[in-house]
Amino acid sequence: MQAASGKIVFTIALALSLAVAAGAGAQEAKEPVWRTGISTIGELKRRNGFERFDYVNPDAPKGGELKLSETGTFDTFNPVLSKGEAATGVGTLVFDTLLKSADDEITASYGLLAEAVSYPDDFSSATFRLRPEANWADGQPVTPEDVIFSFDKSKEHNPLLSNYYRHVISAEKTGERDVTFRFDEKNNRELPNILGQFPIVPKHWWEGTDAKGNKRDIGRTTLEPVMGSGPYRIASFQAGGSIRFELRDDYWGRDLNVNVGQHNFRTITYTFFGDRNVEFEAFRAGNVDYVQDNSASHWATAYDFPAVKDGRVVREEIENPLRAVGIMQAFVPNLRRDKFKDQRVREALNYAFDFEDLNRTLAYNAYQRVDSYFWNTELASSGLPEGREKEILEELKDKVPAAVFTTPYTNPVNGDPQKVRENLRKAVALFKEAGYELKGSKLVNVKTGEPFGFEILLSNPSFERTVAPFVASVKKIGIDARMRTVDASQYTNRIRSFDYDMIYGIWAQSLVPGNEQSDYWGSAAVDLQGSKNYAGIADPAIDELIRRIVFASDREELLATTRALDRVLLAHHYVVPLFYAKAQRIAYWNHLVRPAELPYYSLGFPDVWWSKNAAK
Repeated sequence: MQAASGKIVFTIALALSLAVAAGAGAQEAKEPVWRTGISTIGELKRRNGFERFDYVNPDAPKGGELKLSETGTFDTFNPVLSKGEAATGVGTLVFDTLLKSADDEITASYGLLAEAVSYPDDFSSATFRLRPEANWADGQPVTPEDVIFSFDKSKEHNPLLSNYYRHVISAEKTGERDVTFRFDEKNNRELPNILGQFPIVPKHWWEGTDAKGNKRDIGRTTLEPVMGSGPYRIASFQAGGSIRFELRDDYWGRDLNVNVGQHNFRTITYTFFGDRNVEFEAFRAGNVDYVQDNSASHWATAYDFPAVKDGRVVREEIENPLRAVGIMQAFVPNLRRDKFKDQRVREALNYAFDFEDLNRTLAYNAYQRVDSYFWNTELASSGLPEGREKEILEELKDKVPAAVFTTPYTNPVNGDPQKVRENLRKAVALFKEAGYELKGSKLVNVKTGEPFGFEILLSNPSFERTVAPFVASVKKIGIDARMRTVDASQYTNRIRSFDYDMIYGIWAQSLVPGNEQSDYWGSAAVDLQGSKNYAGIADPAIDELIRRIVFASDREELLATTRALDRVLLAHHYVVPLFYAKAQRIAYWNHLVRPAELPYYSLGFPDVWWSKNAAK
């Protein structure tokens, strides 16, 4: 499941009742149990009728302007379509979802557009009951027909969502305000909650005409300001350059318990930049209010300006967002290319990566090496498998690498000339086993004579400083490696179509992995454009482990199976693991105010922050 970035987090499970079924005995057992929230781990923290989330300021003033930035551009406001560059903020500010996640609970969601949800004990379906007061910006009510239309069009026009919801076989109106989704499998406990997370769009608006009388088409990109049911509307924009959202005074859900103390800025403006250095200069000048800095060297050297020294710009390193996120950041070779299909080739590339030197010379020793696909969480494997994890792997013994039972995964350690030479020799030896040899200064295929080389596709020049040492290192063993940085639109299109040799990739995991794992590593996602199976992994054992994760009966089984999956992924050397920090680095102008206690698993930005200038 996705976080940060992101990344929306999709979750599920059992929780508390909203109402008790009428009747008695056998009749009582047949009545649906309506729940105001659902959670995968244990019971919900909040019971029916709770006033607000603990981490908000219920007296936060409404007003002021929030100026944000993005790298790249946009060419569509359509929140459903997978084509084009979607404008940041539209999906979360303009549109509501059926459920809303709590940022201080692991995988817990509460009713937003839906006042309640019910599902049978075997999880063969889920029914959402819409709030009677929920309406669109034009005053029309949100209906079951809107939900069905949104779901059907999302599956039709977004291959990623089509795969994600592939076990949802129908959506139908089953009451005046009820929508029932039916599944083609039972006991997939995650499905009800992830159905609560896609944006609901107005059927009547998309089937209508624009101001010029042209019929709208949800299957196409559009820069017509779209209408939603959420707290903000699109007030103005410059195509590809900026977009301004304005808080709706008539927002139907402003007083809901899940919204109290949130959506506090009168306007939120995103300005798009093609260069991160220019973007940062805009922040220094006060034209952007907030930055998240992912460069340790930049964080250490770029904030020596007056506004930081006199306290007008605040800098913080906050662990909260990463407490519930497992990270794998890596160089990702594309196994759809024949040159990367041999596991020994991929392992050799890891020996050539000198993390220790990079961390010391470029990052001020701010990073730690990633050694798990679920790094920094309890889901990460370590040592040799034991107990239930070992039993699971033994059941797949003939399908998984033997090393999972005998050799704990560790990354090569470099950092000094002797270790570098030794690891490069190991890399050359692995290439030799895979059918390559050094001829002069080039590493070539023994059979074909073709030199070994690859291109690393990047989305921004800021990555080049990190990638360049790796390129220089592999060239020492005869590999013709190159970097290529392209604009945001081209990068997006090439990633969607898997048109690359290698990328600088990242996956963010929740503490409750589930159906999204098939999109990350599953065979069905290898050729699915837009999937996050960037590496092109197709392995029967991994498919089986993903299936077992989805149907894990309890937390202990989920932990054991996820660790087994992590161990198998690592043993295949699908990626060259990079590094990450355990805290997010943020800087902001001090007219922005945040609660003293942030949500345990989130920055809460911008939802629960507010402006000192609200009353001005």
